[in-house]
Amino acid sequence: MREFMDYIQSAFYAATGWNRDNSYSSLNTTSDALLNFPTPRGLRLTLSSLATPQFATSYQLGTVGIVDGSISYLYSTVPLHNAIAQSDKIPLPDLLRSYRPLEELPHRNRGIGAGETGGLIKDALAYGRLYLPASMLEALVVRRISPALQLQLSAVSNQKLRNGGTMLGMVQYDEGRYAVEGLASSDGGLLGMRGLYNFGGDVGHLNTPAQMAATNGNGSGNGERERIYGRFSTGAEVYYGTLNKSGGMSFGARFATLPTHNGTPLTATMTINPLMGTISWSYAVMGGSYCSLASRMDFNVYSYESDWVVGMELWRKKGAWSINQELEGPQTPEPEPEPGPGPGPGPVSTAQERSFQAKMEWRLDDPLPISDNAAEILAPPKAVTQPKKKERSFQAKMEWRLDDLDVDPETPDANDGEDEYSGVLKARLDQHLRVGLLWEGRVKSLLFSLGSSIDLRRLDSPFRTLGLEVQFSS
Repeated sequence: MREFMDYIQSAFYAATGWNRDNSYSSLNTTSDALLNFPTPRGLRLTLSSLATPQFATSYQLGTVGIVDGSISYLYSTVPLHNAIAQSDKIPLPDLLRSYRPLEELPHRNRGIGAGETGGLIKDALAYGRLYLPASMLEALVVRRISPALQLQLSAVSNQKLRNGGTMLGMVQYDEGRYAVEGLASSDGGLLGMRGLYNFGGDVGHLNTPAQMAATNGNGSGNGERERIYGRFSTGAEVYYGTLNKSGGMSFGARFATLPTHNGTPLTATMTINPLMGTISWSYAVMGGSYCSLASRMDFNVYSYESDWVVGMELWRKKGAWSINQELEGPQTPEPEPEPGPGPGPGPVSTAQERSFQAKMEWRLDDPLPISDNAAEILAPPKAVTQPKKKERSFQAKMEWRLDDLDVDPETPDANDGEDEYSGVLKARLDQHLRVGLLWEGRVKSLLFSLGSSIDLRRLDSPFRTLGLEVQFSS
């Protein structure tokens, strides 16, 4: 399960207009989330709180053989008003969904932070976490210098590490069309650089905001409906260890559809490490609002070994037990044929048609009372107009279902803010017949994550790990 502090960090990047997906290090984020999700071990409890819009705390207690835990603090100079901190109100897709479509590339002339002064930005984030009883400390500091420039410094202190700890510094420059990162680490004197360049999709509209607004307003032009609308990205990284005199490099490419794409969202990536001889392909698709699938294959040209893994994510909708009843809708009995005329207590007018209520009760109308309002009583009832039949929405066709009854797809629902999911099931399988299962959801105000790692080759004791994580935040 995504931790509360990582969720708050994402809220900081969203508030300052920084796109975490526009980086070479995030090339395989979607496939990794679907195929490499961690399964919990033992029992772990987490209590978190966004005490103020700028300060958050988190306390964690776990039992994996021994009792351990951690204490975390986070401070942001930007008020995180866009972060929903209550665990019973946080939308589950924001925390648990693995497939995250790419965001539109921002216009840097508009992406100015809230704390801009004289062309510089004072936005910053500080995060610290102390692990007990191991007495390990990790820290993170992020500082925005300009709309396109960001500095990041992370450090880990532990007596088991060489020299008692390590430190990593990064300089990130993101212009939208391209992004460059430079990094330096005290571990081995590592120096590196990586970059990403984008083609197609929304990249061509970065210099024409009016055209981009028109494209977003239409969802896509008529010509876009017939083809895949996405962004192609390619990049590389190179690094060298000044102490151990060794280096490495890799190349990668990704194609991902954008939110304005009208078809099925998909992401395909390929990475190549020429020194190690490894080639990796991955493919992820969001089959609907309730299902995502992914696969990956690794091949080594030197040893001719290959690895593969497949994974899925299946969401459960609230009240799924009554879906058939909702699709069928209320059944209204058809009125029987009108019985023939018969004797009645009084004269019955043949010029007036029987009322709808009388037809439903298989009887004749009551005799009309004599009053001054006879004209109103004798007035024929208003015709019952049948609702116009609407074509199924595109989303319903993609999910092989009917539209929800009495809901106009063009009219915003009053309950849009309410979470429609109750949980998600994640599963993966690799070539070694190792299975990972994870069920995540919410019970009242508690977020839970129940998972297990299973080895099908050892049927005598297949369960390798089993754990439960419970989180509560306010």
